[in-house]
Amino acid sequence: MSECTNEHCFYAFDTLYCHLDPRAEPIPLGFPDTKYPLFVTWNIRSGSASPRLRGCIGSFQPLDLKEGLQEYALVSALNDTRFRPIQAHELRKLECGISLLTDFQDVPTYLDWELGTHGIYISFPHPATVPAVPSSSADTTPSSSSLTLSLPFTKRRSAASKYTKPLTATYLPDVAPAQGWTKLEAVDSAIRKAGYDGRITDDVRRSIKMRTYQAKKATVTWEEYWAWRTWKEAQAESSDEEDEGEEQ
Repeated sequence: MSECTNEHCFYAFDTLYCHLDPRAEPIPLGFPDTKYPLFVTWNIRSGSASPRLRGCIGSFQPLDLKEGLQEYALVSALNDTRFRPIQAHELRKLECGISLLTDFQDVPTYLDWELGTHGIYISFPHPATVPAVPSSSADTTPSSSSLTLSLPFTKRRSAASKYTKPLTATYLPDVAPAQGWTKLEAVDSAIRKAGYDGRITDDVRRSIKMRTYQAKKATVTWEEYWAWRTWKEAQAESSDEEDEGEEQ
């Protein structure tokens, strides 16, 4: 399989719909169950306004599509801590986007990627955990990994004890263009998303390990999903009637 299709979105929509309405019967899987890293995105549409994010979570580990879409359709809808869980009354305003991730690559610096083509995954140590170096020795180019920190040693040591893991964040390829960001603005926003609330300096940016990726994406609205589900149910009923006729 070389593309993400609407049917992947329909399957995620169906998972959420059947979860919120236990009386509903799920539609059987209709696409190859190959493995991909994936993200499921839920947006709310309201009139002519731009879609508003309602949940987005995924996995960078390759997953069987059937299980992966089932799991993250619900995780992104119900467990994204930035939002309250999606409710049944919101279904008709939703659109679902599926991103199948490909072409992962580690790049030398935080600016070595293309807007609209690459998603970014950043990882960096909290500045409080990095030993200070003399400011005169710091390189000001993006590729430099040297850091100059202004925290006094005692405060830096105290703060460092709180951070044992790197800070991480990601943005899918379509996020930066949708927000109108430059590459630098996208990186700085990712730094904030990772949980760093200090001053963002060139030293912080140079400490980033950057991994890029691309995405095959499809998006459908509730109306498109419901038309698909209605068609699938009609097919199933027609097949059942034919089976009954043959038995008679």
